[in-house]
Amino acid sequence: MEFLNPQEVLNQLELEGDMIAADFGSGSGGWAIPLAKRLKFGRVYAIDILEEPLSALKSKGEIERVFNIETVRSNVEAKQGSKLADSFCDLVLITNLLFEAKDKKIIMDEAKRALKKKGKILVVDWFPEAPLGPKEGRVSAADVKKIAQDLNLKLEKEFKAGAYHYGLIFIKP
Repeated sequence: MEFLNPQEVLNQLELEGDMIAADFGSGSGGWAIPLAKRLKFGRVYAIDILEEPLSALKSKGEIERVFNIETVRSNVEAKQGSKLADSFCDLVLITNLLFEAKDKKIIMDEAKRALKKKGKILVVDWFPEAPLGPKEGRVSAADVKKIAQDLNLKLEKEFKAGAYHYGLIFIKP
């Protein structure tokens, strides 16, 4: 099993070409670009608190001829922090982000707010016991499922997302 392959993880989702998606904590586009390539008639909102990775993402997108990504500089760890409208997205990605967050519930709640009814949240994060990666702030799949349950999100699927990561897919009822 390899480290973490966004293409393989995205295969866990039933993607449709016209979906509207958000990538919370997008960084320089490791997930946003592969997702945007699959959502040919859709749109991906790449949201990050830092300008530098968003700028790198724009450049990578141009090089790879991906033009359906909109970058948004914002803090998803704040109320209405994604700057997206209520019930706007079909899908929100929260990949390798929760371990960095002080308040994981705010991020999950913001994803839920931005989702349409029946929309999905993909969470990918480090196994707490993984020998590689950051040591601080890791959150177990069980803890994420508890947060999701508290927010009335329904678990659709749980899977191993690579040698060191788990994947969870939640649905907004």
